[in-house]
Amino acid sequence: MSRFLITGAGGFAGHYFVRALRAQGHEVHGLIKPGTPCPADAAFTPHIGDLTDLPALNQVVANVVPDKVLHLAAISFVGHGDVQEIYDSNLIGSRNLLQALADHAPDVDRVLLMSSANIYGAGAQGAIDESFPPVPVNDYAISKLAMEQLPQLFADRLRCTIVRPFNYSGVGQAQRFLIPKIVEHVRARAPVIELGNLDVARDFSDVRFIVAVCLALFDNPAAIGEKVNICAGRAYSLRQIVGMASQIAGHPMRMTVNPSFVRTNEIPTLWGDRRKMDRLAGALPCPPLEDTLRWMIEA
Repeated sequence: MSRFLITGAGGFAGHYFVRALRAQGHEVHGLIKPGTPCPADAAFTPHIGDLTDLPALNQVVANVVPDKVLHLAAISFVGHGDVQEIYDSNLIGSRNLLQALADHAPDVDRVLLMSSANIYGAGAQGAIDESFPPVPVNDYAISKLAMEQLPQLFADRLRCTIVRPFNYSGVGQAQRFLIPKIVEHVRARAPVIELGNLDVARDFSDVRFIVAVCLALFDNPAAIGEKVNICAGRAYSLRQIVGMASQIAGHPMRMTVNPSFVRTNEIPTLWGDRRKMDRLAGALPCPPLEDTLRWMIEA
């Protein structure tokens, strides 16, 4: 049994990580931002602390003394309107966490940092592997790419792995994200849905698959110091996703393009190469997107 510290433990992905870790018998502690209510059904020990408050983080880390750390907390919505908050949370907050671990968790075994495939930006063709040069085109992606450089400052004290998940979804994800929005529309039997560029294509995974891959990477020493895509290895367009959801729900919808939803510098296609992930985490099966949509629609 290991003692895990999870930042963002009360968030969408955090819920699934906590459940999986507890099922394996691990002790789980979660960092909760001040003013954020702890979920009533939380299966972790909560600790109050803000990523931007280094003294508070020092206290949390010194109290928990974790064996392993999973850093999920971040501004994760690309369209988030507060640029300062994006960098404070995703970059400065991440540095503070690593500093606190280096200073107050001398026996921490592994740190897994959640980055994003959004760092690859535009211009990619075909499957994108980890060697593709990052060309971030928004503040979220720039903050995540900068975050990826931070472990170099602590390389003599911390053993870090960086993961770059492509888009993923599941029950409980906020409706401001694409797939939950589509699911909510078909469940409500809405006649029309407004979207952005219908031909944008993305690699979508199931949140439970993301959890399984990350936990496998924790167990493989060969993943230390690596940057690893987490992906299904296939891209779906918005048209295809709406079509699948409509068929599952038995409710066809008309799609319209709202120009305000079309992002500047929109990345046309993000499709991940999963070979490195399969080598380091094992060739874990990713549920078909149809199965994830059915799970969400029927929940």
